[in-house]
Amino acid sequence: MKDTALNAAASERWMLPEGIEEVLPPAAWQLEDLRQRLLDQYRHNGYELIVPPLAEFLESLLTGTGRDLDLKTFKITDQLSGRMMGIRADMTPQVARIDARQPASGVRRYCYIGTTLLTRPKTVNGSRAPVQVGCELFGSAALEADLEIIRMMLVSLAICGTPATHLELGHMGVYRAVLAQPGIPESLRQDLFDALKRRAIPEIDRLAAELPEHLAKQVCALPRLSGGPEVLDEAAALLSGTGLEAVLNVLRRVATEVQRMAPEVALHVDLGEMRGYAYHTGLTFSAYRKGLGVALAQGGRYDGVGASFGNARPATGFSMDMRVILSLLSIRPATPSAVLAPAEEDPELDALIAGLRETEVVIRRLPGDRPEDYAARCDRQIVRQGDAWCVQPFSTSP
Repeated sequence: MKDTALNAAASERWMLPEGIEEVLPPAAWQLEDLRQRLLDQYRHNGYELIVPPLAEFLESLLTGTGRDLDLKTFKITDQLSGRMMGIRADMTPQVARIDARQPASGVRRYCYIGTTLLTRPKTVNGSRAPVQVGCELFGSAALEADLEIIRMMLVSLAICGTPATHLELGHMGVYRAVLAQPGIPESLRQDLFDALKRRAIPEIDRLAAELPEHLAKQVCALPRLSGGPEVLDEAAALLSGTGLEAVLNVLRRVATEVQRMAPEVALHVDLGEMRGYAYHTGLTFSAYRKGLGVALAQGGRYDGVGASFGNARPATGFSMDMRVILSLLSIRPATPSAVLAPAEEDPELDALIAGLRETEVVIRRLPGDRPEDYAARCDRQIVRQGDAWCVQPFSTSP
């Protein structure tokens, strides 16, 4: 009974909270390799690396983000000031704060990677500690800025070995223009918004029945306007009179440019998509892979997010979770590839080890250990032959 109790206690000590994971070898090295390759790509495209803090005061961390991020954020009390702090659940608002503090105007490009923490996972069995990586572009309202970010997103997925097979486009201006029409009573507008957000089609149809026929037709069409780029022509006919011509033209141009830059990626347009409604202000985009039900990466335009920090600027960006990416990869099994060096001190041995470490992994033995302890890591060893040190195939024989 005593042993059982001790084992149970030890098991409790080793348990991690639900949705919190560790990354072990060899997956950890694979993750680090991808991190370095992504940051190299971003640097070569002019993106500056920033490292936001893990925790901030709540008023700056949640400014301009809406209630959703508030619910996702762990809150703690700062023992120095007594103020409430939050552990970041999303790094994008932190980038907006950093940009707002920069003295120079004009276009600025940022990239970042770091662990975030969520009170609840985004998906069933998902992680509560995503490793978020992304790029943000501030200071340009041009559509070319959005296209640059989309290209960076697709290139990032290709670098990771998980290229996108589908790209979904949307625009927050669509639902806003439809619901802003004067014929929709304010008392009904919020109910319609909630139903559209949940894509509750029967409820939308029921609520829309209280509207004039032409408005009801447009509201009911929103969650159904989903498909290939041809949906944009259908939307132009159904949503006439809503002032959406410019929005639809933006989506047409993006679709054309994406088909040119990535012809292998299938395009999907969803004018009823409202994820990020509290944050995004215009074009939205999500990258998917065939057979996977969640987005590999997502982003969009979020103009004016820095207004709360005194510097409203146009902005667009994307982010992705490296844990999701890593889960899709075949983790390369660790194979013996290192060189085992003896423990003894010798200037010539030290010089040989230093030279090998330019391109190789060299593990130096410690007093009292055994060669067989390194069989899983090493396929060669350094041995003395006569007066010289040389590298030979690994052997546990003396």
